[in-house]
Amino acid sequence: MAVQLYTSRIVLAALGVSDYGVYNVVGGIVTMFAFLNSAMTTSTQRYITYELGKKNPQRLKQVFATSMQIHFLIALVVIVLAESVGIWFLKEKMIIAPDRANAAMWVFQLSVITVVVAIMSFPYNAAIIAHEKMSAFAYISVLEVSLKLAAVYFVLYAGCDKLILYAILIASIQLLLRCVYSVYCKRHFAETRMYLKRDKILFKEMLSFAGWNLWGNFAAVLFTQGQNMLLNVFFGPVVNAARGIAVQVQGAVLQFAGNFQMAVTPQITKTYANNEIDEMHSLILRGCKFTFYLLFIVSLPILLETGTILEIWLKDVPEYTVVFLRIILVTAMLDATAGPLMNAVAATGRVKAYQTIVGGILLVIVPISYVVLRFGGAPWSVFIVHFVVCCAAYVVRLVMVKKMIGLSIRRFVMEVALKVFCVTFLSLVLVMLVKNVLYDFTYKWIAMVLISILISSLSCFVFGLSKGERFFVLKRIPFFRNKV
Repeated sequence: MAVQLYTSRIVLAALGVSDYGVYNVVGGIVTMFAFLNSAMTTSTQRYITYELGKKNPQRLKQVFATSMQIHFLIALVVIVLAESVGIWFLKEKMIIAPDRANAAMWVFQLSVITVVVAIMSFPYNAAIIAHEKMSAFAYISVLEVSLKLAAVYFVLYAGCDKLILYAILIASIQLLLRCVYSVYCKRHFAETRMYLKRDKILFKEMLSFAGWNLWGNFAAVLFTQGQNMLLNVFFGPVVNAARGIAVQVQGAVLQFAGNFQMAVTPQITKTYANNEIDEMHSLILRGCKFTFYLLFIVSLPILLETGTILEIWLKDVPEYTVVFLRIILVTAMLDATAGPLMNAVAATGRVKAYQTIVGGILLVIVPISYVVLRFGGAPWSVFIVHFVVCCAAYVVRLVMVKKMIGLSIRRFVMEVALKVFCVTFLSLVLVMLVKNVLYDFTYKWIAMVLISILISSLSCFVFGLSKGERFFVLKRIPFFRNKV
């Protein structure tokens, strides 16, 4: 996370605020079309994990081959959409300085290459997650952040157009990572090796599952990239830069939750495949709770000292970055805890009603944001709209998951919501008391970061976990492993 955040600082310094905003919003146009692939990725991961739980190697090989065929078709669709609708929007609707129009087009085309390569990599990613080989992700992630850091330093001292060069290097890194994932999977997982046989029934089944996920993913992409484009239309690329920085921090923080949920998701699917519903419920509740605690421990010091941290990190902080980051982090904590609920729905394979209703709710974020901005709303108002709508969507998710797999809402409230509230309230009260009592000195912000981490960690451990969960956590700490 530290390397990723440091890289973001160097990128901003190398490109400048305006070019950083251009890269963020132009690349976002292409990412928007990649929502087609996000839906299929969920389908691929679900089917591979399900067949692993059923221990059917031949069927597993067919699932992977079918997923590769579908991802290839999705890549073609993304290229067509990007080269038609995407270019039209870039030329006709985006606010970009005339002297940067050529560079923006370079960024756009290279972003298309980057996204297409990523699309063809996702079946391999899904296989690694399904087999629970998380160490592979760790090593490849280290390689990725190292290469990106090296690329940024190269751009910083280059004499050519830095924006174009940066886009070229990022596309090249993505291509290299695609090769790494492919080689690793083919060496370790038999189902990822060449298998050309077509299964029309499975193809249709996986595409149908992905089709309903498509609606939910379309909503997610529309409100994220749609908000970004609204900010560009109403306020210009400098505000996009502020949002881009806030999203970079959000992405780094969410890695903690992402890595944890990456380990939990296959277990949820496998318990459902084996009809172990009670164990599935327990995994979901622990997943929601632990996800929040991980994000809260990391986010609290950032929320507490946002301005100071950004000034030290970036030196030149774009306007609105502080308020953007605070609202985005709070929303991320709420959204991330819904991950296990969404994974449970995917495990059942019955996603039609869920994606239609929840996706429909999330789709209202952009039109409401547009109305708010049209009536003079500040840039940060779009993120308030996002948070409020996400709260409503969370309640609907709980009701639907209860109907689908019998998860008790009362149990969720008692084991997750109340404990999360107690931990949050207690941590905030204690941290603010310490901050007000502690006298001012040069490095007070460092002291508050460390104190907030300590207080939130202890609050989560003592008041947020059951006795069995505390024992589980202690067993995984080397110092306590032989003492409990």
